Amino acid sequence: MNNQLIERQEARLSALYEVSSQLGKSLDLGEVLNQVMDSIIQLTGAERGFLMLYDAEQDKLQTRAARNFDQETIEADAINISHTVIERAISIGEGILSSNAQEDDRFSGQESVVGYQLRSIMCAPLLVRGQTLGAVYVDNRLFSGVFEKDDLGLLVTFANQAAIAIENARLFTQTDQALARRVEELSLFQRIDQQLNRSLELNQVLSLSLNWAIALTNAAGGSIGLFEEVESDDTEAPVQQILRLMVFRGEEEHSENRLVGLDHPIVQKVRQDGRSVLTRNVSEKESVDGTPASVQLAVPIQQDGIITGLITLETQQNIEINREDIAFVERLSDRAAVAIKNAKLYEAIQDANKAKSEFISLVAHELRVPMTSIKGYTDLMNAGLAGPLSDQQKQFLEVIRRNLTRMSSLISDLSDINHIESGRMKFDLKSFDLREVVADVADSLRERISNREQTLEIDIEDDLPLVFADTTRIAQVVSNLLSNANKYTQDGGEIKLRAWPNGRFAHVSIQDNGLGISEENQQKLFTQFFRAEDKEVREQAGWGLGLSIVRRMVEAQNGEITFASKLGEGSTFTFTVPLANME
Repeated sequence: MNNQLIERQEARLSALYEVSSQLGKSLDLGEVLNQVMDSIIQLTGAERGFLMLYDAEQDKLQTRAARNFDQETIEADAINISHTVIERAISIGEGILSSNAQEDDRFSGQESVVGYQLRSIMCAPLLVRGQTLGAVYVDNRLFSGVFEKDDLGLLVTFANQAAIAIENARLFTQTDQALARRVEELSLFQRIDQQLNRSLELNQVLSLSLNWAIALTNAAGGSIGLFEEVESDDTEAPVQQILRLMVFRGEEEHSENRLVGLDHPIVQKVRQDGRSVLTRNVSEKESVDGTPASVQLAVPIQQDGIITGLITLETQQNIEINREDIAFVERLSDRAAVAIKNAKLYEAIQDANKAKSEFISLVAHELRVPMTSIKGYTDLMNAGLAGPLSDQQKQFLEVIRRNLTRMSSLISDLSDINHIESGRMKFDLKSFDLREVVADVADSLRERISNREQTLEIDIEDDLPLVFADTTRIAQVVSNLLSNANKYTQDGGEIKLRAWPNGRFAHVSIQDNGLGISEENQQKLFTQFFRAEDKEVREQAGWGLGLSIVRRMVEAQNGEITFASKLGEGSTFTFTVPLANME
């Protein structure tokens, strides 16, 4: 008899070792649960077996695997087990055995015991580090085998090992799912960032932000608004802050730019707490945007720790907004805050540019009128129509004439920059011969060049085709560069103008052996109003606008401008002009 017990015990331990050795080979939760259930049937020889895990969200046990003796899956409608046994095993944290459930006072009256004619039942909790994961349960009917204490010990031992394998698989699954969600979220936010950063128009940014918030929380609607200061009739507080709701979404129609005071309960709480506020059963009066809702979520938009706006979302018919939804909208609001800041900066720049453009137009107009009169009367006096002039008077009139010319040049340059920056400069693009433009410009400057005893060499290749650009603007570019070469080259210096075709463009270069440009100044050369501090440069008249205008005009006609210079040795400026009839 002892030999039989020993052999039986050895067989149990061998079977336990065999099934236990298979645990941990997989981290797929479903596969691990099925493996555990099959092993329990194999170890106990039970007619039926069930594995249940605790579902935290639903706060109850759920059957995750069910097998019969032939290791076939038991369908849900055939699952009839003693919940009292399971609840007791989990409650005391120990295995439970009933060798004759029909006569066991603890379970004999239960519907499952009577109806399914259960005789023998075992249950063991699945415990890991003091935490209950669930339970395993096996039973036999009246005509089947009877479980003994050794069977329960075997089940409890295996359940402890199985619990560790299940927990490892659960953690792996949760980690894997969390990683997949994180990757999906990062991909989603990348799309959102691309859309938000694609626009610098404030209302577009607000609309995109609200659309994403509604779409990914299944909200019925919502609004987004920004805090701003407005004038008040209150003499003690003439300027007050309000929330201006700028974009709405939802079934009910709302006018945009709805104003909400800071004393609104939800707005007040968000500003005080500095975090999201979830409110249930919100009436029209209580709602931030006037929309009654089952749930209203208010999420602050913050910049540098200051609340600058508010995103509100509403749900209807008891649809919930969960923690993940709130976390998503909060992360979205952080991105929206950056995009809103950029859009407002862009709006401010646009306003500043518009104001600058209007100011320049006004100044140019107001200066031209008196300058025209001054020039007219100066010419009349020079012509002797106001009587004879002394030599000193003629010198004074010449000073007036030169300064009028400089002022006229400044006004013309400012107007050009204004038209270019505002996109109002028109270009009359057509085919023309570059030689004629160069010749006209050279003739207009030849006297100035001759006065300084400089030499001008012009070399235009014979095979240079027609170019396609604005004749007047290209003449202005050549004139500006040639004029600079004249001003910043010493008396007796050399200036060379070359033009040649290269690929799809004509290249024009103006080279001089004049003052040259230091490396430090080369970095700022095309900046508006920049002029070098060198004495020789400051002696020449100019406003530091010419090269900025030249570059913008060249680039506006699909060309580019480059330069090379060395201090004390001279400079070479080269620009390109598209050739005509180039496909």
